Amino acid sequence: MTTTLLIAGTASHVGKSTVVAGLCRRLAESGIDVVPFKAQTMSNNAHAAVSVGSDTSYGEIGVAQYVQARAAGVVPTTDHNPVLLKPRGDAESQVLIDGRPVGHVPAGEYYERHWGRAREAAVAAYERLAADNELIVAEGAGSIAELNLRHRDLANVETARFADAEILLVGDIERGGVFASLYGTLELMPEDVRDRVAGLVINKFRGDRSLLTDGLDELEARTGVPVLGVLPHEDPGLPEEDSLSLPDNTASTVRGGNDGVAESRAVTIAAVRLPRLSNATDLDPLSRVPGVRVAIRPPDATLSDADAVVLPGTKNTADDLLALREAGFGERLRAFDGPIVGICGGYQLLGRTLLGASRESTGERDSLDGFGLVPVVTRFDDEKTIRQVSRTVAGAGPIDGASGTARGYEIHAGETRVARSLPAPIGPNSVATDRVLGTYLHGLFHTASVREAFVDAVFEHAGRERPGGDGRSVSPFDRAAELAGEIDLTQAIDRTGC
Repeated sequence: MTTTLLIAGTASHVGKSTVVAGLCRRLAESGIDVVPFKAQTMSNNAHAAVSVGSDTSYGEIGVAQYVQARAAGVVPTTDHNPVLLKPRGDAESQVLIDGRPVGHVPAGEYYERHWGRAREAAVAAYERLAADNELIVAEGAGSIAELNLRHRDLANVETARFADAEILLVGDIERGGVFASLYGTLELMPEDVRDRVAGLVINKFRGDRSLLTDGLDELEARTGVPVLGVLPHEDPGLPEEDSLSLPDNTASTVRGGNDGVAESRAVTIAAVRLPRLSNATDLDPLSRVPGVRVAIRPPDATLSDADAVVLPGTKNTADDLLALREAGFGERLRAFDGPIVGICGGYQLLGRTLLGASRESTGERDSLDGFGLVPVVTRFDDEKTIRQVSRTVAGAGPIDGASGTARGYEIHAGETRVARSLPAPIGPNSVATDRVLGTYLHGLFHTASVREAFVDAVFEHAGRERPGGDGRSVSPFDRAAELAGEIDLTQAIDRTGC
């Protein structure tokens, strides 16, 4: 008999994804056959995963479920996240079921046109996982107590019911009001779902835990639900599930800097906060390198203090190109003389021309001029590439000296043709000049030789000596497992019989 534990939250970004990954690693290492599951995700941070019933074809799942499956030591498949909604701007999302696109719809129409099919797919995926595994750790979405959604809340209420799940409810104390959040969430949950709550977890706590004692005691007395864990405020370094942690299109933020390296010795890699940004997790490995600051900036921000520029992926290349043009970004990028990397949609933006742009854009123009920094032309069609890939690395340009094999994935519309002979350092459809690299490979900087070569090039361009060391020595999975170790699962396990 399969046991299911649903990690639900009082809100988005309270740490559910990290808790699930940590529990998956912790339980797998204790010998339990465990897998992750999230019925429905809304995120533009996606990853290629093995499609249901196939060892050779791929579909898309949320990056958090990909990471959680790896933490559990299992091959990520589309069953781990059967429904994925990818926002593409203008209150519209692409709907993917079992990893494949089924349409683009406004938010309201999703429930009318696709929700029934989505629920069927989620139940079927869950049942396949349940048939082969001892324990399923499911992740909810946002708050489990959204009154306007609970009659069609696939990731929370529906999952709790069709999976017969026990629930751990997570609240974020850093936001303030965690006791009210937990108490109010319990009060607003459907009664049958509230009865499934086995325990409460308080996340992101700083300071002396004993200062919480009175509050914890009263919360337990008022709700009758035990507090099973208070987790310290720590970022284990796992990829973010969605873009909530990123600034909006008008603000900036900096990642990195908790490494003891003085700012005068550090370098700044500017990453453009595209309006329809996707797969921003490609930047994470850079932000963990000592002496590197990844500055995520809006399209109209300066590049004058940057030592390198990265253009990440986008859900809509054509419309983001138009937005960047309006912000004057192209002129600033062409005037920039340091290393530049474009990944996926960012690569397409760096090219000469986008053909078939009306398939991507909300406008009517079929051909758009790119920034012209690499001699490539991209043509859009109705086909979408989704695959995991391994590429032989032949370092050139901003990654000169890199070698070995780069493993990652490609998710993109459009095919890119290189107009003249230039180095292809990351295999077919990549290109490099002396200072610009374009590639479709997501996960590029997870490859140590590529990351090291690029960071070396950035420090050389900045005229600074690179500090020693190379990021974290402890696996992010193990760090997440340490955090999850603060949760007392005894009572939840007693209730489930696991």
